[in-house]
Amino acid sequence: MWEERAERARREIAAFAAGGMNLADLYPSALAVVQREVPFEQGCWAAVDPDSMVMTSITNYRPWPVGKDEYEEYSLRFAECEYTGQEPNTFAELLRRQRPIARISDAAHRDVVRSVRINELLKPQGLDHELRAAFRIDDACWGVGSIFRAGGKDFTDREVEFLEAVTATLAAATRIAVRTGHPARPAAVGPVIVIAGLHGELRAATPAAAAWLTEVEDAAPGRFTMTLHSVVAQAHASVSGTARARMRDAGENWVVLQASRLITGDDPEQMVVTVEPATTQDLATLLLAAYGVTARERDVCLEVLSGNATADIARHLFISPHTVHDHLKSLFGKVGVGSRGELVARLVA
Repeated sequence: MWEERAERARREIAAFAAGGMNLADLYPSALAVVQREVPFEQGCWAAVDPDSMVMTSITNYRPWPVGKDEYEEYSLRFAECEYTGQEPNTFAELLRRQRPIARISDAAHRDVVRSVRINELLKPQGLDHELRAAFRIDDACWGVGSIFRAGGKDFTDREVEFLEAVTATLAAATRIAVRTGHPARPAAVGPVIVIAGLHGELRAATPAAAAWLTEVEDAAPGRFTMTLHSVVAQAHASVSGTARARMRDAGENWVVLQASRLITGDDPEQMVVTVEPATTQDLATLLLAAYGVTARERDVCLEVLSGNATADIARHLFISPHTVHDHLKSLFGKVGVGSRGELVARLVA
């Protein structure tokens, strides 16, 4: 029965996370588990910043059959389709559905024939069938993924149900992987500033940015490129003309990318993208989400990080001191600490 196979897959994926796998190892291992039950020719999964849905890493089941320069263009166009195009089954759209999973064959024909992703990116690679899903848990998305098949055999209903059955486990495993890894050295200092073109192509960089980019590319090829393409595409789609996302640098430090559309100059479609070390609040909000805390527990924790006493927290949040203690007790249990000091150390170390 497929239900039994799905349960076995869930246990395997959960074991990967419980064993301390980081994201670079988790997704290839999980893709192999899924491929065993749902055969596919090509797979592409990405971790996302849960606040922005910007892709912060990418894992391919197999290298795409294109050259390095072509792959750069391929990634750029994919990000543009995902964040700014009128594409069927975008990941943002999947998150608005009760079931965050979809086959391209179930999309409206008029949408499929107009799809750049399907007709210009996938079909030239011989990939006619697509199944994609968002990895969601506790109303937050931690990853997204697509698997592809060549023509001849579409994904069956049972295969769709199998992948759907493991998406929450994939989200939980991704959330755990976000909490792993410790900085190998202090975060780089700036100014790390790059200028990107309309589609996210890198046009210029400060000397500090060039050195930082080289380190990131050596440590994790493609990590910054995908994040840059994604955050630029989202900034172009935003009314404010800005977007931001968190990612890890070569030393495993969390940094924040912010893209802002230029409105003057020879090319007003250019984006200036800054990279700065994540603030205490940037890091704490991400890690608290990764520990699965509630919104109110997060508010209490941020007050603790600001050094506020119980009475002050109660007054600021309009709750009783007893309720503050209840939230702290729950926080300690979820984060795995026993005191306020340990909580602060765990989140800002």
